[in-house]
Amino acid sequence: MSKPDDLKSPPWQALQFYATAPYPCSYLPERTARSQVATPSHLIDAQVYSDLLRLGFRRSGSFVYRPHCEGCQACVPLRVRVRDFAPNRSQRRTWNRLSEQLTARRVSLTFDPEHYNLYLRYQQLRHEGGGMDRDSREQYRHFLLGSHVHTLLVEFRQSATRQLAMVALIDAVDDGLSAVYTFYDPALASGLGTFAVLWQIEQARLAGLAYVYLGYWIEASAKMAYKANYRPAEILDGGTWRLLD
Repeated sequence: MSKPDDLKSPPWQALQFYATAPYPCSYLPERTARSQVATPSHLIDAQVYSDLLRLGFRRSGSFVYRPHCEGCQACVPLRVRVRDFAPNRSQRRTWNRLSEQLTARRVSLTFDPEHYNLYLRYQQLRHEGGGMDRDSREQYRHFLLGSHVHTLLVEFRQSATRQLAMVALIDAVDDGLSAVYTFYDPALASGLGTFAVLWQIEQARLAGLAYVYLGYWIEASAKMAYKANYRPAEILDGGTWRLLD
């Protein structure tokens, strides 16, 4: 294990960092990936995680990590400037349409069979063959419900029928919100993923927060390139956040 240069000062001195073995990249074909993982996870509280997030780390369950791939810089941390955000025409249409159809409600960060079934349906319809469509309840709990930070679980239901349409997992950090994972039923309505991002930007604006962190923007990946559609956005470039051109 080794500690990166940008994490050698307090309060991170008790943390250690290790690089995973190479594994197949989920986003770019015929490439391998590695991650740098912060450990032990129980020492990563809300404040430490806020600082790590600004350094390009993300959270998956109890794991806090950032890409650590040799010879590849395709995964670029991206955050939306909330105060200056201006939705484009398509985003405004989606917001106006779905804000009348959906009702959002924060629920406890516990296992819900209805959420789990929606998660499996989402994986089957949007990520068929990716393996997550066969996740057990325990794998689901570990991936989405294991958190040592301030995490919000928000469900979106159709206002008329109360049918569950979407679930969003969001971390609250000191300067914004971090979009951890969102899953939904693509057959119910178009634009649900877009609406989830717009909803989080609006919640951050109402709370007076500066940013919504959208994870890694990968320009060459159809699954991840959409994140640049939310402007103005900043990317982490060489350790410094700068405006995305």
